Amino acid sequence: MARMALFAGLVVDEDEQPIDVAMVGGEAFYVVEDDGFRRHVESEEVDRQVLDHLKEMIAGHEDLITEGTMKMIGQEDVFTKAMIETSLNDMDAQFNQLIEQGLPEEARAWMGMLGFRVVINLHGEVVRVEQPGITDDPLE
Repeated sequence: MARMALFAGLVVDEDEQPIDVAMVGGEAFYVVEDDGFRRHVESEEVDRQVLDHLKEMIAGHEDLITEGTMKMIGQEDVFTKAMIETSLNDMDAQFNQLIEQGLPEEARAWMGMLGFRVVINLHGEVVRVEQPGITDDPLE
């Protein structure tokens, strides 16, 4: 049960209409409009689909991501490399923690400014994840 929607403000329906988030019993739901009916879809269900998509994009590129991260933070040593590799190898635990803690508002705003967007259908299935500048999207 997710207490917050990870991608609140970044999710739209297939008609490009923004999806609201509602709290029901302490759980977050994305609310999809369907001809006046408000379908409530568990946010965790949608968020995990997006995280699985991101995980697929990372798979096979761990070495490149590790090297790029080390250069970006200016720490190109064995310990930093081991820490980053461990994090990449244990993405499921990282994602579970992210679901529990949520994304900071600033991170979501930044993602939105970069054009990141999640398109879902009436049933909460991710139709595509839009990430400008990223190609080979397996969900498109």
